[in-house]
Amino acid sequence: MKDGFIKVAAVTPKIHVADPHYNAEKVIEGIDNAASKGAKIIVFPEMVLSGYTCGDLLLQHNLIDACKKELIRVADYTAGLDIIVFVGLPYHFGDKLYSVAAVLHRGLCLGIVPKTFIPNYSEFYEARYFASGNSSVLTTDLNGLEVPFGSNIIFINGESLPDLRIACEICEDAWVPDPPSISHAKAGANVIVNLSASDELVGKDAYRRQLISQISGSEAAAYIYASAGAGESSQDVVFGGHDIIAENGQVLAESRLFSEGVITADIDIERLTSERRRRNTFIENVYNDHVRIPFMINETKVDIKRYIAPLPFVPEGAGERTSRCEEIADIQSIGLAKRLSHTGLHNAIVGLSGGLDSTLALLVTVRAFDRLGSSREGIHAVTMPGFGTTDRTYDNAVKLAKTLRCDLSEIDIKESVRQHMNDIGADINVHDVTYENSQARERTQILMDLSNKLSGLVIGTGDMSELALGWATYNGDHMSMYGVNAGVPKTLVRHLVAYFAQEAENSGAKELAEVLKDILDTPVSPELLPPEDGKISQKTEDIVGPYELHDFFLYYMMRYGFSPSKIYRLALKAHEGAYTPETILKWLKVFYKRFFSQQFKRSCLPDGPKVGTVALSPRGDLRMPSDAVAKIWLEELNI
Repeated sequence: MKDGFIKVAAVTPKIHVADPHYNAEKVIEGIDNAASKGAKIIVFPEMVLSGYTCGDLLLQHNLIDACKKELIRVADYTAGLDIIVFVGLPYHFGDKLYSVAAVLHRGLCLGIVPKTFIPNYSEFYEARYFASGNSSVLTTDLNGLEVPFGSNIIFINGESLPDLRIACEICEDAWVPDPPSISHAKAGANVIVNLSASDELVGKDAYRRQLISQISGSEAAAYIYASAGAGESSQDVVFGGHDIIAENGQVLAESRLFSEGVITADIDIERLTSERRRRNTFIENVYNDHVRIPFMINETKVDIKRYIAPLPFVPEGAGERTSRCEEIADIQSIGLAKRLSHTGLHNAIVGLSGGLDSTLALLVTVRAFDRLGSSREGIHAVTMPGFGTTDRTYDNAVKLAKTLRCDLSEIDIKESVRQHMNDIGADINVHDVTYENSQARERTQILMDLSNKLSGLVIGTGDMSELALGWATYNGDHMSMYGVNAGVPKTLVRHLVAYFAQEAENSGAKELAEVLKDILDTPVSPELLPPEDGKISQKTEDIVGPYELHDFFLYYMMRYGFSPSKIYRLALKAHEGAYTPETILKWLKVFYKRFFSQQFKRSCLPDGPKVGTVALSPRGDLRMPSDAVAKIWLEELNI
């Protein structure tokens, strides 16, 4: 489980009803198949050794005894294998029959977990055969050994993987209002397995998928669901072998309906641990009557097969991406509308550069004014050409303000910056940080003074990625009266502007759509250094690194608290073929250095709306001292 990953499997073999020996052979084949794929946790369906659809044959001693005999054979087969296996069968305990999950590991049966909720409605008649298990953990004799028997059992891995804690429920247990998995999760279990025999009805697969996903999300757990398949009797119902592996609300793997075989997925225990640690409302150890049984799976490095999105802030499906952009634009504009309404101001001042961030800020401001029913003449777009301004960005700024019907003014800052540089004794021909930042602060001074003159708010344009890297001039573009983009990473800014462009095109605003498309094609730059041959000479990503990498690093650092080495490993997988390992490592080191050294800029941020699960506001998600050092994070990257 290197970096928290462990491979798991759900297996649906094609069985014969009431033929335990044949079924055990198929279970063993399934174990071999899953283990060959690297699976360490292997889950089979409910009553896989007998078949779920045995009916009154379950009242026959021969069948029950044969299942017990084959269980011992399967347990013996696991000796020497570095796996833990969950096998379903009917099991006689006391004077009652139970549908149980037998937990097999290294030749032993570690425990037997009975089904808690016994359905007896519609096509289900389980109460005719089975008793309900309860939380008390007793013992049963299996092949001369005392084995724990009860529902409140958690299987905990040893010292090598102490965070791996597995609990079990069976079929109907997941469909009730208060499933056993809730108490298991509260007691610390972070992997729930479900041995199921769920028949297929029209539309049931979608509900089942939603159910399993929701359980895994609310319990911040992984959920492995293995269901009976076409080998069951088709006398009155048909079983689809619908296997699902989910993690914290996300389906990682799913079988086709009406198929048999193995599905596998890499679940991330470290991610689940981080999620539970972050949620202070997730209270563990409420139930102390769980018996904890140790097992031992060795730590191995999983060859990660799960998909790692290269742009974790950006939905990949076009429909979902459009919906997300619409929602974010609403959050931004509603936040600004509230601030304008609260202050009683009817004017907003936006510094417009012709770049992505200021474009988005202006579009959001327009949406806020339209929401309030205010005239767009109250939106004062100000373009302030400096030493690095190109014709392309200048023209786009002018076109954008005009097509949006905003008030536009132009204030050239070159002479005032020259005067300022002269006043402080700086050489205007030395293009250093003083030269660059004096332009940014001059622009901010103009915007602030205009806000006083016009009784308006200065709208901040800087985005979350810039805040993470400290790529902002302190008390320059770093400062505003409301930062509408503060919660939006750079990779998402681009898609938001593209969304507005598509919206404009759909509504027939062709001129607006064209200028937005050209802004999207313009390199990201602060334009503080003179152009070369009339083109942008200062490209941000050449200096601080690709934003798609920095956003990736930011997401996994802030959302899950992953270590630098794990983030590096995930980045290698997500950006394979796009960046070399050396390039990724280089910019990851830059990210950590800048993130720590630039916290002082984030400690005094203006107000701005949070739009996603990651945010950097010192009043909200990030309470970080400005003097923290990055030493231990950077030392880990000496790979």
